[in-house]
Amino acid sequence: MPKPPPPAPPSPPHSPLPVLQADCGNCFALCCVALPFAKSTDFAVNKPAGTPCKNLQQDFRCSIHTRLRDTGFQGCTVFDCFGAGQQVSQVTFGGRDWRTHPGTAAAMYEVFPVMRHLHELLLYISEALALPAARPVHTQLRTAQADTARWTEATPEALATLDIGPLRQEVNALLLKASELVRAKVPGRKKNHRGADLMGARLSGADLRGANLRGAYLIAADLSGADLRSADLIGADFRDTDLRGTDLRDTLFLTQPQLNAAKGTPATQLPPHLTHPAHWLA
Repeated sequence: MPKPPPPAPPSPPHSPLPVLQADCGNCFALCCVALPFAKSTDFAVNKPAGTPCKNLQQDFRCSIHTRLRDTGFQGCTVFDCFGAGQQVSQVTFGGRDWRTHPGTAAAMYEVFPVMRHLHELLLYISEALALPAARPVHTQLRTAQADTARWTEATPEALATLDIGPLRQEVNALLLKASELVRAKVPGRKKNHRGADLMGARLSGADLRGANLRGAYLIAADLSGADLRSADLIGADFRDTDLRGTDLRDTLFLTQPQLNAAKGTPATQLPPHLTHPAHWLA
């Protein structure tokens, strides 16, 4: 794991912010500026990185926030920074926004994707630490959590030098161990679909308890009524996946953006920390 950075200089006082949950009101709309859009089914227009979206207002709010899906910006509804936006805005740059302090813009845009990776790792680590069956690796996970958290407090200069790849690999190895410990308690033979191409697969009603679906391509797959309890879903692609009536309780490393990209109903059973996307109610 990369050596944690030295402590950053004290930041200006700021309100306590949720660490791993997006708080758009305390962010300078970094996802609407720093990241590129490619015209597709997810975005109605092309937008280069570092250019504000045409729908962004002067107050950093989106003028079509309540109509994103209807106006061709579905991709915005499935993105989540896991709290990285307000961390960069209020902590890393001490509340200095890129409009009134344009000299911060380039560095802020460079740091934002790095911070998002860090927050995503912290989200997964936190989940693994809540798994009783993963107790044998909890000590290592706590060390990784502390080291990763220190990076979120680093200066822009330090964050710009961080090679996130090795850090992700080391954390992922611990997450995999945690996953294996949990899934080993599921009776019977578990399916291994790690990284599999299951685009459009017909898996309605399938028993996928304890399955390894890490990084699986489940785009437009039919998982309606399937049982995915204790399945590892880290990095699985759920774009347009049919999750109507699917049992996703106790799944491992499932995130809200994955659900937002899928199709489901209120009958879809979710882990308690996740919510049914608004468009599922239609």
